[in-house]
Amino acid sequence: MKKPYQIEAQRAVKQLEAMAADGNPAVQMVLPMAEMVGWLRKGVGALIRQAGLQLMDLMMQEEVRELAGKRSEPQAERTANRWGSERGYCVVMGQKVPIQRPRVRTTDDKEVRLGSYEIFHRGEPLTETVWEKLMLGLSTRKYGQAVRQFAEAYGLEKSAISEHFIEASRTKLKEMTERRLDKMRLCALLIDATPFAGQQMVAALGVGQDGRKTILGIRQGATENSTVVGELLGDLMNRGLDFVQLRLYVLDGGKALHTAVRKYAGESAPIQRCQVHKRRNVLDHLTHEQKPWVAKKLNAAYALEDYAAAQQSLNALHRELMDLNPSAARSLAEGLEETLTVHRLHVPPQLRKTLASTNVIESAFSIVERVCRNVKRWHAGDQRERWVGSGLLVAEKQFRRVQGHKQIPILLRELEALVPSKSEVVKRRKAS
Repeated sequence: MKKPYQIEAQRAVKQLEAMAADGNPAVQMVLPMAEMVGWLRKGVGALIRQAGLQLMDLMMQEEVRELAGKRSEPQAERTANRWGSERGYCVVMGQKVPIQRPRVRTTDDKEVRLGSYEIFHRGEPLTETVWEKLMLGLSTRKYGQAVRQFAEAYGLEKSAISEHFIEASRTKLKEMTERRLDKMRLCALLIDATPFAGQQMVAALGVGQDGRKTILGIRQGATENSTVVGELLGDLMNRGLDFVQLRLYVLDGGKALHTAVRKYAGESAPIQRCQVHKRRNVLDHLTHEQKPWVAKKLNAAYALEDYAAAQQSLNALHRELMDLNPSAARSLAEGLEETLTVHRLHVPPQLRKTLASTNVIESAFSIVERVCRNVKRWHAGDQRERWVGSGLLVAEKQFRRVQGHKQIPILLRELEALVPSKSEVVKRRKAS
């Protein structure tokens, strides 16, 4: 709900637009040549900035003339009077620049807002400008030094910039976590968790049937547990994501993720365990001498196109590891079948390379780490969510279609083949 002063500001802007459209008054600006040359010595930018400030003053004075009439001329039907001026500011290139704002009052002593000043005052969205520049790596301490274009500009202190960023990042996070998902048709949903500043950040990313990637949501927790993941999936469902629709679920291998997906998508939902995480988990049990040849065999097995051949190769490696390191063998055996879901679905090699792991999310998190490198101290509250959400939105802007997106129809046909026919359902019910 808009506040009264916001409504008055909008009304003033509309009145200015109506005045300009009706009478189309001309605003003439005369600049002394000597003064212009002085500005030019500081560069063309200085000339443009100073001339712009004078033009803004002329526009406000013209609006005052339309409201209160010409100065020192009696008017019987005058409804407003000039009332001096006061200090104000306009927003230019992410900074507040002081200007003198002329005041006008009605004959019954009510303040009249100037539409021109409201436009200048609002200017560029300051919080948006701060957010964009901090996402590019500019720190709050150096913000003023980097963006200052006017010697008299203010509001560039670290604390002020921090407040603007908090407001902007909170708005960005809210928009991202509340956008509706009803119309999204996803062929795959990727979920991964990563440690971040002492907490676990769980992110969900959707791959559309057109191959486009979208950040769906994030959740923060002390650990990667089923409650945190369940809340994330529940939020996606409340925002319109249809879990009845068949899609591939690509997970990092954590049991919490597996449990939550089964709860929302059903026991028959096809799950692909991340092959990169599986490789990493197996190799963590081995010595430096053992890792190269085991990694080579794992890579070779997952590179096979035929499901049976890949399964046979992994089973053979499992037997070898039982003699070498039983812990590594058990790590390989845990969820082994789910690491081959893309093989079982006959996903073409190019698309399979994308959907066999959660690397897409991990690459997005690498952008988050770059964005957050200037943060030296983390606090409680929503700071982590705001920064991670902002970083993921930056990553989302850089997303391209997944490799092999033209092969997605093949994946969709394979997923549809997993749905049992009505006759098969009846037979199963009778048998049970």
